[in-house]
Parts: sequence; structure tokens; C-alpha cells
Amino acid sequence: MLNQLYIENIAVIEKANIEFGPGFNVLTGETGAGKSIMIDAIHAVLGERTSRELVRSGEKGAYVSASFSGLNDAVLQKLDALGFVPEEDGTLLLQREIRADGRTVCRVGSRPAPAAALRELGAQLLQIHGQHESLGLLAPENHLHYIDRMGVPPETRRAYTDAYRHWTKLCTQLQALDLDETEKQRRTDLLTYEIEELEDADLKPGEQARLQQRRAQFRSSARIEAAIGEASEALSGGEDALGAAGAVQAAAQALSSVAQVLPQAQALADRLSNAAYELLDCEEEIRALDSDPLDPQELEDIEARLDLLYRLSLKYGETEADMLAYLEHAKQELSQIEGSAEELVRLQAQEKAAAEQVKALGAVLSEARRQAAASFQEKVRQELCYLDMPGVQFCVEQRPAKPGPTGCDRVQFLISANPGTPPRPLSKIASGGELSRIMLAIQSVLNLDSLSGTLIFDEVDAGVSGSAAQKIGKKLRETARGRQVLCVTHLAQIAAMGDRQYKIEKHIEDGRTFTDVTLLDDAGRTRELARMISGAQITPLALENAAEMLRLGAEA
Repeated sequence: MLNQLYIENIAVIEKANIEFGPGFNVLTGETGAGKSIMIDAIHAVLGERTSRELVRSGEKGAYVSASFSGLNDAVLQKLDALGFVPEEDGTLLLQREIRADGRTVCRVGSRPAPAAALRELGAQLLQIHGQHESLGLLAPENHLHYIDRMGVPPETRRAYTDAYRHWTKLCTQLQALDLDETEKQRRTDLLTYEIEELEDADLKPGEQARLQQRRAQFRSSARIEAAIGEASEALSGGEDALGAAGAVQAAAQALSSVAQVLPQAQALADRLSNAAYELLDCEEEIRALDSDPLDPQELEDIEARLDLLYRLSLKYGETEADMLAYLEHAKQELSQIEGSAEELVRLQAQEKAAAEQVKALGAVLSEARRQAAASFQEKVRQELCYLDMPGVQFCVEQRPAKPGPTGCDRVQFLISANPGTPPRPLSKIASGGELSRIMLAIQSVLNLDSLSGTLIFDEVDAGVSGSAAQKIGKKLRETARGRQVLCVTHLAQIAAMGDRQYKIEKHIEDGRTFTDVTLLDDAGRTRELARMISGAQITPLALENAAEMLRLGAEA
């Protein structure tokens, strides 16, 4: 529900803060007072295209905000999808600032938002039916949804939707398998070559690191030989000096020679003797290091192998593990291609069966829609007759279409406003007054579960008077039960049916035009209705008639 509309510097409206209530709200005033400007302001705050001409003359910018409460699930889901949340009290505030240079700033709550977000939210919050626009009901893409709401069993739609999803999944798999034969052969040849190249290489994890280490030994062979000789001589000694092993052994023998007179020396002698043996073992192992001859051919083979591994790594992965993983993937892909013929036949059979199921369930859904459309068509016709439009023909055009997510039907509402004129799409109707009443009739049929909590009818009374106007007023009042309806009207018969009435009037101060919006009390409503009945000169009889209309309207 639209709780509050605040307008600042929009055309002739300097400032207006309007608080709306539930039920039937009517807006009245003389022609040119600014009623259409309020509709323009609502369009602006709902993200519709605006113009700098909307900014009040002499001002730097304009501002509109709209506060909504009682948000339904559709609005909450849309908010969540867009990344916004309601206020802490559960309300939703939409804001738009329009600058004189044409730029605009939109907000949802206090957060900046694109105009598209306001439009998406606006489609869930309210519907506008007027002389030049009608959000929702005029869009053919919504007509199928309205017919489904009129009595198509949910399980029928669900069965078709599940079958359609299964069918489209199989079609996607088929498309992936059904490669062009030339492309399939090209891919097979490439995969075969890559597999042979990798298998011939006989890759082993860690091989490249081991070969690089062995090559480093070759390149440092002179330094290694010198180090081995130096270490061996340090342990074994030479012609002029004992080596480390001999010196330690000599120390052990010296201590052992005095062990009889110095018993504690024997333990040290034993330790030194063991150390000497350990050093001799190390010396033998050092000599063994020099027993591995470095064959120049081996180095040549290592270089060739490392070069091969490098070239393969450029194509298949940096490490042997990466290349082996690529090999496994290539084998799997080749196997899939080679086995795709059998898989293709299997999937084609499944796809054919799924397509038949979609066709069968689509036919069931289409028949359910035909029945719902017939009921909907008749109910709208009855509503139009009630609104004194018996000559208007309303029909639901249902044409077959390719299977899609919503079924195998294309649905569109058609109208013929004059006898002898073939029905045309709803969006092509020229008369704004007729269009608004047709929208009212359709909305009355859909009223019980309409997605939008607020309906706005702009001059639904165009071209009518008398009993027709009274019927329109009653129908608007019925439509407003359990929801909010805003109606801009020139007829007292409709205004008298409202739960509350707002007067829009224009005045001039210091050469500038201003528009005020006032919520009328009972006395104010009586006087405004009298003006609508008799014009500028309000007579006692007009006041009496106005009071009677208000009494009857409250009892309707």
C-alpha cells in the first residue's frame, strides 16, 4: 500500500506531502489543477523515464519519495533479488531526485539504486491504468499468467514445466554430442597424436628434477673430484703427515699404554679407537664417491631427455603430474568421441520420448487454458455490461506456439470497442476512457489474487455520466475492498464512493503558480462534490445533493 507521497518542485507543485489510506482514495479538482502531475510524480519515483521539463521553473532540481507498507511476498523476493531490504518497521521507501540538467539520482531506502531497480519494484507495488498507460495488464506477456490464475490447476503447469526442463536438458546434451563430423575427425586426430606423444615419452613423476641434479653433477665434476681428494687425504694422511684417522688412532694407543697406572684413561682410549674406526669408514666411502665414472654420453642423453620434457611441458603442463593428468583427460575425451555414436543414438531416443511428453502435457495445459479463458472472457463481458459497455467485445486469443518454459500457447487479450469492428490487441485501443473501464472490468475479475497491492485509475470516468458513472464508482469501491485504490476523477458520482477524498487546487502568488493537495473532511467533501455538480456557483440545492450522495456512497 502507498502510505505517503512527497513531492517537491515538480511542475506547479512546490511542496506536497500526501498521506493515503487503505480502501478507495479519490483525487478531485478542476481541470489543469495538477492531478496529472501527481501521476507523473508517481511514474518518476517508480523509475520511469523523466524529463528536465518536470522540474519546477527556476529550481535547481525536483524530488519525489514514496513510502509503501504491507509488502507482499513478491515485493520481498524482488527486494532480495536486487540486494535491498525493507526498513526496520517493514516499510519500503523509494526516492528519486531530478536535477535541472536532466540527471537523476534514485534510492531504495537510503542506498543508491539504478532506475531499473525502481521500475522492477514498481511493477510489484502498484498498477496504473490511465489515458496513456497501463502497467501490467496491457503487456501481452502477462496475459498468459492471468489466464493461468483464472483456474488452470497448478499441478498441470508443474507437470509441463518439469517435462520441459527434462527435454531441454536432453537437447543440450545432444547438441554437445552431435559434433560436425569434420570437427569430430579433426579432434580425434589431434587427441590420438597427443596421446601417442605422451605415452612414447614414458613420463615418470619427479624425473625432471632427478635429471637436473645429475646434470649439475656433470657440470661440477672437476670441483667434485678435487673435494673428494682433499677429504680423503685429510683423513688418511700422506707421506709427511698422519691423517686425521691415524692421529686419532695414535692418541688412543698412547692413552692405552698408561691404562694400568691410570685406569680412567682406558675409557678415553676406547672412545678414540672407535672414532678412528669411524673415520676410516668415512675415508673408504669418500673413495667410493670417486668410483662412479662420468660418461660424456650420459650427459648427452640427459640433455636430450630434459629438452624433450621441456617441450612437452610447454604443451601439456609444467610438471610430469600435470602432463600425466592431461594424458588421462585426452584418453577420456577420445573414448567419449569414439563412443559418441552409441551415446548419440541413446540420447536421441530419450529426447524423442521427452519431446512427445512435452507435446502431450502441453496439449493438456492448452486445453485447461482454453477452459479458463472461456470463463475469464465471459466474466469480463459481464463486468463490461455492468459498466454500461455492452457493445464492447472482449475475447482471449489463444494461438499455438513452439514449446517454451510456460507452455505451447501464445495468449493475448483482444477488444472491439465498436460493433462491426474486429477485435484488436488491448494495447491498440485508442480511447483512454474506454481503456480505463476495460482495465477496471479485467481487474475486477482478477481482483481476488492480484499481485499488486495498489491500483491507480486516472480519469476512468472519461466520456461517461449518470448511471454508468455510479456503476463505475461502485465497482471501484468493490475493487478497493481489502486493497488500496487511487482514482483521479471529475465525476461527483465516483468521488462520493471514496473512503477519503483529496482536493487538488491551483492558485497564483506573486506571479507564480502553486498547487496544493488537501485531505477533505466531511464538510469539505460536501462542498467539493457540490462544486463538481454545479460548477463555480455552489447552490444550497447542490450542497444538499452532495450530502445525499456522500450518505448513499457510504452505504454502498
